[in-house]
Amino acid sequence: MDSREWYEARDAVVALRDVLTAAGLDREFPYLRADLNAFGYGVIELGRVSPETAERLAELLRLALSPMDCAASSEQMEKRG
Repeated sequence: MDSREWYEARDAVVALRDVLTAAGLDREFPYLRADLNAFGYGVIELGRVSPETAERLAELLRLALSPMDCAASSEQMEKRG
């Protein structure tokens, strides 16, 4: 098993944790953690969250996207249909 995968997952969790903390959502993701799957690939577990937390996270993501990004995403979702 490659420990590089573990460290990449851990670093991603740290980055996400820092952003969630800055957004005031640090207590809303109690299950946030890095892990490896059965194949040794790094994965991030976000865990269960309340509907309110999911809405706040969705709003943060919407704010982070430019209007062009949102339009492109909508087009891609329609094509996948």
